[in-house]
Amino acid sequence: ERPGGGGLPPGAGVSRPGVWPRGVRRGGRLRRKDAGRGRAGSLLPSENSLTELFGCARNTIRRAVAQLAAEGYVQPIHGKGVQVIYRPKDKAEFIVGGIESFKESALRNRREPGTRVVVCEEMNVSESLAERTGFPAGAAIWHVERIRFLDGVPLIRDIHYFLKSEVGELTPEIAEDSVYRYLEEDLGMQITMGKRRITAERASKEDASLLELGKHGFDFVAVITGKIYNSNGVQFEYTQSRHRPDAFYFYDTATRSHGRW
Repeated sequence: ERPGGGGLPPGAGVSRPGVWPRGVRRGGRLRRKDAGRGRAGSLLPSENSLTELFGCARNTIRRAVAQLAAEGYVQPIHGKGVQVIYRPKDKAEFIVGGIESFKESALRNRREPGTRVVVCEEMNVSESLAERTGFPAGAAIWHVERIRFLDGVPLIRDIHYFLKSEVGELTPEIAEDSVYRYLEEDLGMQITMGKRRITAERASKEDASLLELGKHGFDFVAVITGKIYNSNGVQFEYTQSRHRPDAFYFYDTATRSHGRW
């Protein structure tokens, strides 16, 4: 915490290289694990203080703060400064409008992540799977299923199909660590956008067993279904994340432009 200003809000950290301007990453990082000091209503340190702290240009700080505002952590107020509006949540929160790996989301929520790989196999796209996923029938894909743990508790069942021509060879070790880390750091892929649908669905037998839903009195799951694209415009992943409903909520930050009456 700097003299003359509040601390940085939770979430003011780096989710993956490229999210924050390079000068901030190189100059010291707005790290989530150090970011819990700012209370809602407090002000960020001045622009001059942040420039000195991170050793980078004013424009770099402005871009970083603009992203915090876009993600709903802070709000610039004319004549006053940049105010923290984030309030810590008891439940882990998942951002609808961004693309994060599970590990990145867990670290942002200050939880201990864990993964158990249930399936990691190569297969070809059937006609019915092609209709569901958008991949061409007959294409070679990887089918990966993982159970996600937060603080040792199984909370998510992830089902993925990856286009083999784009992701190469996957292994259970890669799937247990982070497929996105492998794609971005080892293969140099740029993951650019995704289309998502959020639904509530009746739990399958596999959901009930793997997520221990019976212990908590649930017979349904919250489901995010997505198609993810790389910088070449190729859909390389179809994914479905099936969540225990009491442990998560999903949010986005909405802004309104001035109405035209």
